[in-house]
Amino acid sequence: MDKLLPLLQLCDSNFPSGAFSHSFGFETYISNEKINSYETFRDALCAYIQTQLTYTDGLACRLTYDFLEEKSKEDVWRLNDMLAALCPARETREGTRMIGERMWKICREIYPLDRWNDEKKKRRYMHPAVVFAIICYHLEIPKDTAVLSHLYTSVQALVQNAVRGIPLGQTDGQRLLVFVQPHLKKAVQKIHTLTEEELGAAAPGLEIAQMQHERLSVRLFMS
Repeated sequence: MDKLLPLLQLCDSNFPSGAFSHSFGFETYISNEKINSYETFRDALCAYIQTQLTYTDGLACRLTYDFLEEKSKEDVWRLNDMLAALCPARETREGTRMIGERMWKICREIYPLDRWNDEKKKRRYMHPAVVFAIICYHLEIPKDTAVLSHLYTSVQALVQNAVRGIPLGQTDGQRLLVFVQPHLKKAVQKIHTLTEEELGAAAPGLEIAQMQHERLSVRLFMS
């Protein structure tokens, strides 16, 4: 039980990773009024979980654990570089970089990660899924728990931003977090069956929305 307490801190919405500044393309849909209600956001969120969140973030988190268990740090950073290359939208790529770097900086200060001391000096890009997996592995969090927690944290940030951006009521936001829980569990089950060759499969519409975001005339979020 004690090992899970640091995980609660990492997954807390108050953890200052900077995720509250990013919509990762959803603001484009809000601006175009394709997302304008609880129901339309719920459907878009489920599609996001089934595609980009499963095949990129979730799979990357699991693969990082696999490589760490195999004592292959080189494969961890190869995966990290692949994730940067797989993100065509500049704002989304920069957004994930900022979140990953912020999470890495904070966690290196609050946890004894001595064996990783020199890594930030070598890396221009650190993906949040890779960072989250490294921290959870160091904290001896079970792999399934770490993957599910990362998915939940990602969805929680988007729901909070939807409450501000659409806007939705706070109660609707909590209803959404309950609604998506079975979908997150199914996503973890799916992630177990995926291979590295399937990394990066995504919804083209969302990637286009992420690219279009920087051209919006009014924006609440950085991506």
